Amino acid sequence: MPWPAPVTLTGSYATLAPLEARHASDLAEAAAEGDLWKLWYTAVPKPDAVPAEIARRLDLQEKGSMLAFAVLTPNGKAVGMTTYMNIDALNKRVEIGSTWYRKAVQRSRVNSECKRMLLAHAFEDLDCIAVEFRTHFMNRQSRAAIERLGAKLDGVLRSHQRTPDGSLRDTAVYSILPHEWPAVRAGLDFRISEER
Repeated sequence: MPWPAPVTLTGSYATLAPLEARHASDLAEAAAEGDLWKLWYTAVPKPDAVPAEIARRLDLQEKGSMLAFAVLTPNGKAVGMTTYMNIDALNKRVEIGSTWYRKAVQRSRVNSECKRMLLAHAFEDLDCIAVEFRTHFMNRQSRAAIERLGAKLDGVLRSHQRTPDGSLRDTAVYSILPHEWPAVRAGLDFRISEER
């Protein structure tokens, strides 16, 4: 059995379901809303590239380095994707990443609840020793969202990766540790109760 094994996580505002090819149509529509794929500092697929992105994630899942989820609203519509990635089964560490949402649900209860479900599963079910978040140093919106969670900045990996346009990406690395999870959970619960 792979670690972590595929699982469905269900909340009040969203469900994280194992990513499947059947989610492609909804996700292409989600990527098109607000032209998310045009943002230079993130990696949202073009609407017509969504099937290939789903296939890429599922291939990484098959190899054990990723666990891919579709983000579903209560009506069953896929509005984004997220993953556990850079999985280190030996040390029980995961990174929550490769996450994007359609514009209409960004900074909403859907996003907050998804983070809460992923973190709860990581710390309470998988017994992780750390959960990491990484983002482009220039992605201020993503960095602010990670910091609002209560994650701590571990550092910046300078010239860490090449972006699709060939430029070099500095990567900001954050983490949450098990002893920090109760406070992070309380903050997320409060935020979910206050958000739209």
